Amino acid sequence: MPKAPDIAHAYVAAVCLLGHGSGAVKTLAGFRKPHHTVPDAVNAVTTAFLGKLCAGELAEEGEDFYQRAKTALGYKRADLNLDVTSPLAVLTAKDFTLEIAYALEPADPAAYRITRTLHSLRDGELVNREEFDRLFAGAFTTIVFTLAKGVKVEAVIDAVEARPADDPLKVNYPSDCRHCVLTVAGVAAEVVCDGATLEMRFPRAGSPREMVAAFRAVRSVFALTKDRVLTGLL
Repeated sequence: MPKAPDIAHAYVAAVCLLGHGSGAVKTLAGFRKPHHTVPDAVNAVTTAFLGKLCAGELAEEGEDFYQRAKTALGYKRADLNLDVTSPLAVLTAKDFTLEIAYALEPADPAAYRITRTLHSLRDGELVNREEFDRLFAGAFTTIVFTLAKGVKVEAVIDAVEARPADDPLKVNYPSDCRHCVLTVAGVAAEVVCDGATLEMRFPRAGSPREMVAAFRAVRSVFALTKDRVLTGLL
């Protein structure tokens, strides 16, 4: 999503929106209790098994997005393509790409996670269109910024800690500084920096326009600083 409004930046290589869902493997339509057992590990065999189990749900959701995108945005046949190769479906539109992927939970292989990824937004003004916003209403909880050159997490921490005590920008981090979590007073989202990416995480799912609005609020706080490390992030 390199051209979204107010997101394009020399320090950002790519942007995508993420949303997640989850459930028990045994609740998938393809699961047959007399014949199937739930996975107890994540490997090539169980991943292929999941692909067979979720094929119906994946095809149905992909087709639903295809039809709604076609209607909402006035796309013609040549503007839109849906490719379903379970456990992955890819909806490639003239202006964006949506991926829907199923995967077993590593910590609990009896459960699965659905990840919906919106990326390659070629028309930045699309997020301001009511039709596009309704299409993805309540779909995403995270904006992921891939940094073009990366940043040292310790430098980000030091820059925030050098701010006045009453500054709205705060930081938390583990002792090994493998990442840090930035928060802004009055903004529900938090920004997680691991040096290669920034993840702006929201407490509830929202639409692209809602997430971009929150991004602008956080970036305005960063812009008030004169520290090059912070202003270079967003």
